[in-house]
Amino acid sequence: MTTTHKMQELQELAAKNGPLCVGLDTDPSYIPSSIIKMIGSAEEAVLTYNHEIIRRIAADKSACCCKVQIAYYEAMGLKGLEIYAKTLQLVKEYGLIAISDIKRGDIAATASAYAKAHFTKEFETDIITVNPYMGFDTLKPFAEYCTPQNGGKGMFVLLRTSNPGMVDIEQQELKAGGRVLDRVGNALVELGNSFASSYPEQTTTPVGAVVGCTEESDARILRDAYPNMFFLIPGYGAQGGAARIAATLLDKAGGTVNSSRGILCAWQKDKDLESKRESDSLSLADLAEAASKAALFSKNDLLSAKASL
Repeated sequence: MTTTHKMQELQELAAKNGPLCVGLDTDPSYIPSSIIKMIGSAEEAVLTYNHEIIRRIAADKSACCCKVQIAYYEAMGLKGLEIYAKTLQLVKEYGLIAISDIKRGDIAATASAYAKAHFTKEFETDIITVNPYMGFDTLKPFAEYCTPQNGGKGMFVLLRTSNPGMVDIEQQELKAGGRVLDRVGNALVELGNSFASSYPEQTTTPVGAVVGCTEESDARILRDAYPNMFFLIPGYGAQGGAARIAATLLDKAGGTVNSSRGILCAWQKDKDLESKRESDSLSLADLAEAASKAALFSKNDLLSAKASL
């Protein structure tokens, strides 16, 4: 039985290492074909690249966690899922929190099977992302693994996402008042509070929310509405979310700000690598070093924006 939960651990590590979450949504197309050929396969190149990034950001203390989007690994077939499992293990071995971006959300026995698949055995992770839009009952099987007796896992539930299409459902007004996302947020508070007796001394609950930082108008409203909820904040970097918006969401209980392509593809814009790009003589170490520098820059960018609030 655990005495804490993974969301609490993430909150504490974010305070120590900074709020950056490195997204390991590592598509093989992000790695030059010459490097893939040298390593032997796209799958092994992805694993090696992931390992080098994880090793560097852990040493630099530039990030508190890594978010691994399972779709990129599923697209590589069975070998890709093996790489996915190994990547999660590496994140944990280097002392960071592993977030599995799986966005599952189904009913009854199916939800229970998803929860078992991602909180135990080969795909075991620390925290998952969950989609609540088939109903709040779909969250219960995942919440069971957040209890002390079942490992103290964590879950980030989609609240306000960073894609333009979020207006189609999340922003819709309800006849009873408020928006759909407000109804979801209130349900997450209720679910989170149900763990109060299990974790009496924690400063956040195992239930967090995914809150995109692409629009400034919602950032302060949502941060003030859910002051004790830890956020997973996508949209910063390649998706156009500014550091000042992310910083607003980092207020109060805080959160972790994800950057994926901005770090994974940093080598493509690194001026120090210009001659190597032109001569097609890049090494995997070059790519990983560029990613490491981008991660450190992002951490400092976010901390600076937060300090200026």
